[in-house]
Amino acid sequence: MGPARRRAALRLRGGGFSVFPLFFLALLLGFASLLWLQFSCSGEGPAPGGGQSRGAPRQPCPPPAPLPPVEDEPSWGPHRLALLVPFRERFEELLTFVPYMHRFLSTKRIRHHIFVLNQVDHFRFNRASLINVGFLESGNDTDYIAMHDVDLLPLNEQLDYSFPEAGPFHVASPELHPLYHYKTYVGGILLLTKQHYEMCNGMSNRFWGWGREDDEFYRRIKGAGLQVRRPSGITTGYETFQHLHDAAWRKRDQKRIAAQKQEQFKMDRKGGLNNVRYRIESRTALSVAGAPCTVLNVLLDCDTNETPWCTFG
Repeated sequence: MGPARRRAALRLRGGGFSVFPLFFLALLLGFASLLWLQFSCSGEGPAPGGGQSRGAPRQPCPPPAPLPPVEDEPSWGPHRLALLVPFRERFEELLTFVPYMHRFLSTKRIRHHIFVLNQVDHFRFNRASLINVGFLESGNDTDYIAMHDVDLLPLNEQLDYSFPEAGPFHVASPELHPLYHYKTYVGGILLLTKQHYEMCNGMSNRFWGWGREDDEFYRRIKGAGLQVRRPSGITTGYETFQHLHDAAWRKRDQKRIAAQKQEQFKMDRKGGLNNVRYRIESRTALSVAGAPCTVLNVLLDCDTNETPWCTFG
């Protein structure tokens, strides 16, 4: 080392300077930035600052890391689940939901296939009809279904998604769901054998817009002589699920139109699986971050004489 470099090095050491503290400081700042991003993006805890943010919507979370392919293992058991996901225009939630649920169910050794039921017509959203369509289109290689909201992720691995032989199994029970706590609630996530769903004649097709279709289906379950079962031994309470939906930014169609106000509490004794009217525009097999699913683009049909509230006119 030349005299000039030796004198510079001595000055650095004499002044107490070292590159290592800067290196560790950079690492610490990088880790803090990643941690802030993880907890400030949508669907991960409260908005920065606490409470309901009224400013710009929170940014979407980074996409999950790609999953290694998981084959449908027959050794996991004789039953196979059709995960039916009613859907319209909530793509950032779907990008989180599909890989998360594929990983969750594969870890629990649940044979499954995810069906995204994408409503592409111009009518109001009809969750119940989409579930009827998913049931009819899910094929003979599945023998039970999960009626599953796209914005609800199970966080507790003790939750049971196995074959509900004893009757409908309400995974998102009122004691665990982050929003809905009344005792007759059966929405969010409900498992049924295909035989039991047929006994109920599926769900009513009269519920255009958001809500009430689950309450009517509860009556169908009771009318078919079935008993709703719910999880036991779950100690995580209202933190059992992650709710991705941000009501402040993704307002759903909850408006009651015309005679719908009177109809919403009635039981539909005629319709269901037997009269759902639809057309499959396309069927596409997709992989989302390594997780397989099938997207059905569904065109529902509506008799405006029977249910004029299916349109906004």
